[in-house]
Amino acid sequence: MKFDDIFKEIGEFGPYQRRNYALLIIGWMITGPIMTFSVFVLGLPDHRCKIPELDNDTYAVQGTQHSVLIHNYIPLDGDGEYEKCSMYDISQSATKFDNKSRPINATRIKCTAWVYSKDVFYDTFVMKENLVCDDKYKISLSKTIFFAGVLTGSFVFGMISDRIGRRKTLLISILFELSSTLALAWSYNYVMYVILCFCSGAACVGLFMTSYVIGIEWVGPSMRTYASLIIAFFGPVGELYLILISYFARDWFWIFIGISLPFGIDALIWWFIPESPRWLFSQGRNKDAARILEKAAKYNKREVSSKMLEDVVIEKKEAGKIWLLFSDRRLGIRTIILFYNWMVASMVFYGLSLNTGILYGDYYVNFLIVVLVEFPGHVLPLLMIDRFGRKRSHIIYMAVGGLACLSTIFTVNFGGEDLQMLTTALAMVGKMFATAAFATIYIISAELYPTAIRNVGMGSSSCWARAGGMISPFIADTADLVGGTSGTAIPLVIFGGACLIAAGLTLILPETLHQLLPETIEDGKNFTT
Repeated sequence: MKFDDIFKEIGEFGPYQRRNYALLIIGWMITGPIMTFSVFVLGLPDHRCKIPELDNDTYAVQGTQHSVLIHNYIPLDGDGEYEKCSMYDISQSATKFDNKSRPINATRIKCTAWVYSKDVFYDTFVMKENLVCDDKYKISLSKTIFFAGVLTGSFVFGMISDRIGRRKTLLISILFELSSTLALAWSYNYVMYVILCFCSGAACVGLFMTSYVIGIEWVGPSMRTYASLIIAFFGPVGELYLILISYFARDWFWIFIGISLPFGIDALIWWFIPESPRWLFSQGRNKDAARILEKAAKYNKREVSSKMLEDVVIEKKEAGKIWLLFSDRRLGIRTIILFYNWMVASMVFYGLSLNTGILYGDYYVNFLIVVLVEFPGHVLPLLMIDRFGRKRSHIIYMAVGGLACLSTIFTVNFGGEDLQMLTTALAMVGKMFATAAFATIYIISAELYPTAIRNVGMGSSSCWARAGGMISPFIADTADLVGGTSGTAIPLVIFGGACLIAAGLTLILPETLHQLLPETIEDGKNFTT
């Protein structure tokens, strides 16, 4: 008998599975802060050059004499704000000043030290390492390195999970995440920081990927979609915890302490999480699997015969070859479109999540809204994909999200600060629909790839999603190319344009709702609606 037939006897999502699922959700939830800690740890406050030989210099004006010194040394930019990267080279004997204490004949030089505003953050890693001006690119680079760790972890922990089991892999991920994130609090330079970020990203994907797999493998086939939707809601809950910690701590050291300690609790919870019986059967450990399933049946107040458990067979599927995704012109075009959609959905999702600073308004409130819009973003597919179809729903998400982001060019250039709330609202609409698109493209891909190459297709698509996360920080940096108020709209316009292209390309894909899924490569070639 097939493994899934067991759930007809022990229950598809009984009390035992729900208990395990609740425990696994805790691990899934606390990975949310790991994916987004850079929002606060790498927060970039207002700053200017430090006045030479003034040891107690601060960004805030201390008095009249301090104000005069600032006017003497610090130029103003086009928006009337302090220049962030240059200062006047003042010679007290030769420099002449105007009636506003501004030097007339002084030359500009680059800063070598800075002072920072304490209004939003008390201390960030950016402030510690002075990652500003010529070194500002290192902020985006560190975020990219983190996502490179996520990409690497997807491969490494996936292989480990298949080799030594889900449960052991889960423990390794928890302990690796605990140690690497805790060590980040003591990063003494940039190199140490990015190495630990890479490790933290790898462990993070190992934890939530393994938690998801264990949870799904314990659930019956008719309840798996429901179970998947449940777990998706708890990522944003973890991010709300990050906001709470960051708002009260406002110090990168204590933020890392706060988000790492829950993994110690998760290590204790691990003792109560059972191994996946599906994996045990696949390894020939039938007695161990039968013992766990009998325990589950008893907990669920159901009965299962030992004879039935002895007859379980796990079908081993041959791994698909990645080049088979392009073995036919039609398959190849669809694969490229899916890859692009995965990349764009991830790029916009993380681009808006991790770069709250490009938006107007209160930094913490903006990130809170960014997180909260994920909840309706997860609900939209639940309400729409079975009613309007996967393809049409995804086109709507990408088109509406793209238009919302593109519209910010008008609110920024023609409204400026007067329409800053509308600009933020449009960006949040883009984030909400990017969340919905991310969930929907997963379903479209799983139903469109033929069974023979579905695993390799989904794995390859996931890689392109990681690539989208890796480039998103640098797209956010395009705001600096224009600078000023107008620069705020540039990343949003790029995000919006990419979404509209994705929506247009999706028109080429066939609808998969109420269709028999393709099994062979030939089925995939002939799959149309």
